Amino acid sequence: MSAETRGHVPDRRKRTFWFDPRFAIGLVLVAASVGGVVWVVGVNDSSVAVLAARAAIAPGEILLAEDLRTVQVRVESVHDLYVAPDKLPSAGLVATRAIAAGELLPVSAVGSADAVQLTAVVLHLTSRLPESVSEGARLDIWAARATGGGDFEAPSVIVSAATVVRLVDDDDALMGSSDGPLVEVLIPRASVAGVLESVANGAALSAIPVDLPVTE
Repeated sequence: MSAETRGHVPDRRKRTFWFDPRFAIGLVLVAASVGGVVWVVGVNDSSVAVLAARAAIAPGEILLAEDLRTVQVRVESVHDLYVAPDKLPSAGLVATRAIAAGELLPVSAVGSADAVQLTAVVLHLTSRLPESVSEGARLDIWAARATGGGDFEAPSVIVSAATVVRLVDDDDALMGSSDGPLVEVLIPRASVAGVLESVANGAALSAIPVDLPVTE
């Protein structure tokens, strides 16, 4: 082979790879920065599913899946405060207080049908209710037994913290009348016999709110 031909033979020697440590450090920093941004966004955008009321709910109502909707919220310790969709029994829950439309379903405002042994009764009160009393308010029910001749014994509490379902007659309930207001309340089933006995014996029934602030 001539010298001229040998001059065109390509150089097959291996090329060495040049590596700069600063390049590797830059990649690590970029990856760490991206990972940090993803983590911050994930934390700030974290939310959980809880139940909310589709419409206003009165105390004593049974809440089924169709009465509620699932919403995503960002609330700390949400599982301790509100009912999650997977915590709704197939038999539903019972509202123990009034729940507004769109309100998140508080754990403290519901109970299972088996655990909440409440029933609704309509009571004829002998004294008017404060104007601030409305659905969901809690009342202590007092009874003064009749002794004859229009006299009554000292009153005593026969039901504590009964929940107002509705004011049967708003005008009478708020302003009072000669007949006294009518109010529908939720009371424990264990208290029904005592309440009915007081009503049958003509006891004077009064209701005192337990949630109103004390003013001097």
